[in-house]
Amino acid sequence: MADSPILMREQRYHQIKAVLARLRLDAAARVVVLVEKDGQQLAVHGELGELDTTSLAALAAGNVAATGGMAQLIGEKEFPTLSHEGERESIHISVIGRVLLVVVFDERSSLGLVKLRSKQVSPEIAAALVEIERESQDSLNNAPPFAEITDDEIDSLFSQT
Repeated sequence: MADSPILMREQRYHQIKAVLARLRLDAAARVVVLVEKDGQQLAVHGELGELDTTSLAALAAGNVAATGGMAQLIGEKEFPTLSHEGERESIHISVIGRVLLVVVFDERSSLGLVKLRSKQVSPEIAAALVEIERESQDSLNNAPPFAEITDDEIDSLFSQT
C-alpha cells in the first residue's frame, strides 16, 4: 500500500494539523512539516516567513533517500532520524513509515527537546496515517476521485462563453 496515493479527507487533515501545531508549541520549533517520502508536502504549521516549504519537503525527502543508501551500505535498513545543526537554524527529520516529520528550530529550542517531542507524537501520526491510508484505499476501491465529472463538464469549465 506504500505506493498508493494518500487521499486525505478534511477531518484527517485538521487532525494532522493539530498534532503539528502541538508539536511546534511543545518543541518550541519554528516550523513543522509532514512530507511523503517522495517529497510531496502533506501539511505544514508554523512561522513560514520566506521559507519555501515545497523545496524543503523535496530536499528533505532527497536527504532521507541519500542517507538511506548510506545506511544500506553499512548494513542498516535506514536511519530513522536525521539532524542538521546550523549557526542559527537547525532541522530534525524523523521517518514515520512512509512520511517524514521535518522540524525546523532555532535557539529558542534544543535538539534534545525536538527529538523528545517528535518521538512522543510519532505514534499519533503513525496511527492517523494508518486511518488515512485505509480511507484512501476505500475511496479508490469504491470510486476513483473525480469519477463523476464528465468530459463535457471539464470542457465547459475552460470554454469561453
